[in-house]
Amino acid sequence: MAVSPSGSVKAWLDSRGWTPFAFQRDAWRHIAEGRSGLLHASTGSGKTYAVWLGLLIRCLADPRLRPQGTLAANAAQQRSRAPPLSVLWITPMRALAADSLRALKLPLEALAPHWTVGMRTGDTSSGERAQQDRRWPTTLLTTPESLSLMLSRTHAAEELGGVRAIVVDEWHELMGNKRGAQLQLAIARLKRWNPGLQIWGMSATLGNLDESIHALMGSTPHADAPVLVQGKVDKSLVIDTLIPDNPGKYSWAGHLGARMQQPVVDEIASSGATLVFTNTRSQAEIWYQLLLAARPEWAGTIALHHSSLDREVREWVELSLKEGKLRAVVATSSLDLGVDFLPVERVLQIGSAKGVARLLQRAGRSGHAPGRTSRVTLVPTNTLELVEAAGARMAAKAGRIEKRPVPAKPLDVLVQHIVTVALGGGFVPNDLFDEVRSAWSYRQLSRDEFDWALAFCERGGNSLAAYPDYHRIKADDSGIFRVPDAGIARRHRLSIGTIVGDGTMLVKYLRGASIGSVEESFIARLKSGDCFVFAGRLLEFVRVQDMTAYVKKAEKNKGAVPTWNGGKMPLSNEMADAVLELMECAARGIYQGPEMRAAEPMLRTQARLSHLPTPSSLLVESFRSREGHHLFIYPFAGRAVHLGMANLLAWRLSRKQPNTYSISTNDYGLELLSVQPFDMPMVLGKAVFSCEDLLRDVLDSLNSSELARRQFREIARVAGLVFTGYPGAPKSMKQLQASSGLFYEVFRKYDRDNQLLTQADQEVLSQELDMARMTAALQSIAARTLDSVTLAHPSPLCVPLMVERFREKMTTEQLASRLDRILADMEKDVA
Repeated sequence: MAVSPSGSVKAWLDSRGWTPFAFQRDAWRHIAEGRSGLLHASTGSGKTYAVWLGLLIRCLADPRLRPQGTLAANAAQQRSRAPPLSVLWITPMRALAADSLRALKLPLEALAPHWTVGMRTGDTSSGERAQQDRRWPTTLLTTPESLSLMLSRTHAAEELGGVRAIVVDEWHELMGNKRGAQLQLAIARLKRWNPGLQIWGMSATLGNLDESIHALMGSTPHADAPVLVQGKVDKSLVIDTLIPDNPGKYSWAGHLGARMQQPVVDEIASSGATLVFTNTRSQAEIWYQLLLAARPEWAGTIALHHSSLDREVREWVELSLKEGKLRAVVATSSLDLGVDFLPVERVLQIGSAKGVARLLQRAGRSGHAPGRTSRVTLVPTNTLELVEAAGARMAAKAGRIEKRPVPAKPLDVLVQHIVTVALGGGFVPNDLFDEVRSAWSYRQLSRDEFDWALAFCERGGNSLAAYPDYHRIKADDSGIFRVPDAGIARRHRLSIGTIVGDGTMLVKYLRGASIGSVEESFIARLKSGDCFVFAGRLLEFVRVQDMTAYVKKAEKNKGAVPTWNGGKMPLSNEMADAVLELMECAARGIYQGPEMRAAEPMLRTQARLSHLPTPSSLLVESFRSREGHHLFIYPFAGRAVHLGMANLLAWRLSRKQPNTYSISTNDYGLELLSVQPFDMPMVLGKAVFSCEDLLRDVLDSLNSSELARRQFREIARVAGLVFTGYPGAPKSMKQLQASSGLFYEVFRKYDRDNQLLTQADQEVLSQELDMARMTAALQSIAARTLDSVTLAHPSPLCVPLMVERFREKMTTEQLASRLDRILADMEKDVA
């Protein structure tokens, strides 16, 4: 008697000594019933097999997907009998795709030897692509960008119309950005071809589960409501902190935590394989050098991993870590996601993780298997981060995970998708409008907005009608819109995607070996003979040729470290709230936990010189020095909000009394420095914190048009206005900026109703300034008491803000001397 698919799966699990968890069996049952859903479970708990084995059970019950002939056939015969493309497995990262590919292949030999699994990403070789073009595998792992590229194929409907299920791995990494919106549109397309398409998402760290399900499934009603499967596994999580020696004398301002060099080295030496996470690529480069400086004999057993390194380097690090050949890897978010590194025993987080979700994600890199303990050790780089570490553990235990907002109808993504669909067989406008509206991000898209996007693709809007290159689509005699020009079609396919780089330049040795890429702006500051640290090596810059920076190994001892845009992550609301709660406990003399006891000297000094901020009060400090008049305010709303708020306050204060201000911000607060005294009654009366005319005042206080112009570069690239170049001949960032700036000016002068201009303004407010969070912060201030303190000396809370400002003007040595003088004066005052 034939064994049922579910019986075969059980036998396979038994053969490996695995027992399925209750949530995995729940997922199999829902999938077998044909339902769609979201699986939310901790990292390393078995999400992949919960969904994959469920799909195998369902698909193998279908006679059309069962093996044809005897299972004894050889591998070549089995592949020739493989069912057509049936499952799409979407991953946010190429590295994760390679690891997932190995996991999906594992049960096939026993359960479905006639099935094939393939991968199609930007790293897929031309030979493998050609083979896939002849015959797709049964299951294809791919990225949102590659899926959109598949939708642009002429026979996309025939090739993808038979897809029965789509699985989105690490959905939380996609849903909050334009890549998620791009994927929503692709799923809407697949659902049009197959209304019974089964959709499953997998995620580990989401705070808004209901919205995340809607965003994945779409806005059209389903025959069966999608299900939420919560994976609860007895998996212990340990979050602890590496407490510095003599924390009372620990840096109050901090830099990159170099004082923790030896404690980190000792932890790595006493542990198994360790991941050392940093928040920025620059910080990763520095910490890699710190570890090698302390233990030169570790060369070859520790490695560096971040997204700017060459792909071959990253793949070597990932494989070596998996095989247990490395003692430690210093990494950024490039290793955050679910790549399965079973040998990893410890995770160290340098500095604050800034968010609970990020901390949990990184913790899950250790003990990445059901039943194993995940442990993350926080390494504070200054005393305030001791408080953040305690707050992070408190928020994680309470389940305070950040929400991921879903983009609202980004029109640049829609414009790109319209051309993609026109390439992939064409479309009728009414049908496409209904299809697009079924995607959650576009559920409120008006017909006028859709018609504008359609016209923009058809003739370039009001200002580009005279240029044939922007007549990208055209209706044929049947009313079906297609792309009539082969050159436009090729350029579009080369540009599909929503990831816009920061303007990087390839770095190569003179002999030709590629190392990675750094920002153009950094290379532009170098002269021939200058040295810099990159990919863990000291390099000497030689020249730039054909958009490539050529280097050689340097013989000098020192070099600059490249910096990349977007390096400073903002403190999340959940983390900020936890820190303020701990501050309030400290104000009452309660110091629970090792971190708070270590931070107690600093917090008591803050209370003695000033006050401690609390959830119900806003601390405002004023201070006069030889530099001028200082005003320090601590909303605890994150760096981006504080930047906008500082400019807003300076604008409102200067309208009443003309003044010149210097601004400094961090995650805790902001500093205004002026030559003239502040109008303290206006500040203390909260007039400057009013939400009245907020949008107008924010835009007036900033060079908003310049911010919008910069944001428009990304929009122009996604919408296909700016072409980044052909393979091997990319355009420079200077060229792209000039091109997008020209479009921006043309639209402002001759096409003021252009919706992409409106989108640029909206993205500046939502992304650059985080207006929603600023508004919430100002409303919170209105409900809090204002605690004003005049300082005799800088307080521990204001010193980091002063350091942020000094850093722009001083060398490291000058900054250290200045900081030592400030702290010495403070200690005299406390004594």
